Amino acid sequence: MTVLKRYVLRLFISIKYITANVVDRNNGRIVATASTVEHDIKGSLECGRSCNAKAAAVVGEVLAMRLRVEGLEEGQGRGIHVDVNKEVEKKGFKNRTKIWAIVNALKSNGIKLILDDKDDNARANY
Repeated sequence: MTVLKRYVLRLFISIKYITANVVDRNNGRIVATASTVEHDIKGSLECGRSCNAKAAAVVGEVLAMRLRVEGLEEGQGRGIHVDVNKEVEKKGFKNRTKIWAIVNALKSNGIKLILDDKDDNARANY
């Protein structure tokens, strides 16, 4: 049985760092990742002790580049799923600009994203 939402964007946001992963749910592996922890990304930012929406956009751009290298900009035809409302609920309302910065950076760099909402998840449970 194949999972309908095969590729999913997962975000990890703290005060100091931002990490974005695209996970292949069929085999549970991370296919691409980008983070402000990486030396090259950290060196190009002027975050200081905290990361902002600009840092999130850079993480989104680097992740998009890595997805294109892997050949997954289309998510193998279906796209990469992201539930922005769920991410905002989990990460807190104050991080919504960082979440949208990552999503917009991915979209503007040619990554096919499928934005899920809560209503779709509720209907899928029935």
